[in-house]
Amino acid sequence: MFIQLLLIGLVSGVAGGMFGIGGGAIMVPAIVLVIGLDQKLATGTSKATKILPIGKILVALVYHRNGNLNIKYALIIAVALIVGNLFGALFANQPFISSELMKKLYGIFVLMIGIGYLLSN
Repeated sequence: MFIQLLLIGLVSGVAGGMFGIGGGAIMVPAIVLVIGLDQKLATGTSKATKILPIGKILVALVYHRNGNLNIKYALIIAVALIVGNLFGALFANQPFISSELMKKLYGIFVLMIGIGYLLSN
């Protein structure tokens, strides 16, 4: 399992650096499908990997050096992200939200994003 966890982190990191995705789009499904954790446990585990933002700092520096970072926009989004993450976690951890429901909601969410990208210019 150690190798699978390392691969999940590596693939998530590469995708995060290239596309700005990783935790929700790759790490959580991989933890559920490959490791076998339930949806809520996979989500919590994914969130814990982001406590130390060292990798994200390095990624942001690379994008900034190449002129591909709007710091003002990033700060505004970051503040809203903190609040949104808190409310999302509080909602997801309500007793009436099962891991099976979370898995279905997540599948719908990812499908909608995929369709949106496929239909965009």
